[in-house]
Amino acid sequence: MCQMSIVLAGESGDETILENASLLEVTDKGILASTLFDEPRLIEKAMVQKIDFLNGKVTLIKTGKENP
Repeated sequence: MCQMSIVLAGESGDETILENASLLEVTDKGILASTLFDEPRLIEKAMVQKIDFLNGKVTLIKTGKENP
């Protein structure tokens, strides 16, 4: 399996907001992230900054607006 950690980049450093994510979906309101056993979590007004496949990490940044 290829599960990822999802972190939110901020001025004071990265904050891990979800471990073992199995699905990441871009919606109008932000990023919807799911794990195998927990309810999906919406990270509002965020976008993907980078995906590190080697280390299993998705970095998000806040946009301050809804996604197009």
